[in-house]
Amino acid sequence: MPHPGTGTEGMAASPSPDHLFGLRNSFYIGAYHAAITSSQSLPAHALSPDDLVERDALLYRSYIAIGSHQLVIGEIGPSAATPLQAVKLLAVYLSGDAGNRESVVSRLRELLSDAAVGTNPILRLMAGTVFMHERDYAEALKHTSSGGSMELHALNVQIYLQMNRTDHAEKQLRVMQQLDEDHTLTQLANAWIDLVMGGSKIQEAHLIFQDLSEKYPATCTILNGKALCSMHMGNFEDAEGLLLESLNKDAKDAETLANLTVCSLNLGKPATRYLNQLKLAQPDHALVKRMSSAADSFDRACQAMA
Repeated sequence: MPHPGTGTEGMAASPSPDHLFGLRNSFYIGAYHAAITSSQSLPAHALSPDDLVERDALLYRSYIAIGSHQLVIGEIGPSAATPLQAVKLLAVYLSGDAGNRESVVSRLRELLSDAAVGTNPILRLMAGTVFMHERDYAEALKHTSSGGSMELHALNVQIYLQMNRTDHAEKQLRVMQQLDEDHTLTQLANAWIDLVMGGSKIQEAHLIFQDLSEKYPATCTILNGKALCSMHMGNFEDAEGLLLESLNKDAKDAETLANLTVCSLNLGKPATRYLNQLKLAQPDHALVKRMSSAADSFDRACQAMA
């Protein structure tokens, strides 16, 4: 990111400081409590109107990430800016009430079709996230593929990986690398792709997560990344240690519980407690659905043999 220069007469004006750099970075690495604290300490008078909206969006998205959906729903009123309304819709969608999901999708479609606000990058990011959860990848990409922010590019990588289109994810990564090779989201996207590709790429992913863990506080995001690399390399005991450290930071983190379930099974240890905790924390998690489907198939097979 550019840093403000001292400025010299006769030279072009130096870029203004990016007051949101630290806040964004905390959010990207999963340091949500730090992001909340950081957002509340930023001087409002130093921020432009767009910066103020982005600051509040990151604040509320951090609350969503730690599970405080109702706080977000309660605080964002009907007069709030459209990007914040979109964040509120994400909170409603993720709050666990399946009955609200259709109305959230319908409202997002209305906002996206509005020529005055439909191109807003935060709105498109929230919509893309909801449509990705809906597994409506074509609809998600319709709103995210034009880019406009590093987060939109990173979301595209996630969508393509969920579609098993590593080739498209790699193309998106190259775009991010051209924009800013050292950006935290570029590094994370690179590691996500390396993990999916496997083989020799696992070591490269491990180096990225190791580098992030040396630069920043250990978060669930970073610890899970390192643990996944360890599991891919067959080092399940190392992975378990990292995941227990992550669980100590957030006992309800869904990815930590899912990875601990898999890790425990590979170590021959009981995994039921972690799986039950995952069901409570995130009943729609892919691992919960896969385990439930496998159990149903087993029961049907037993009944057929009876």
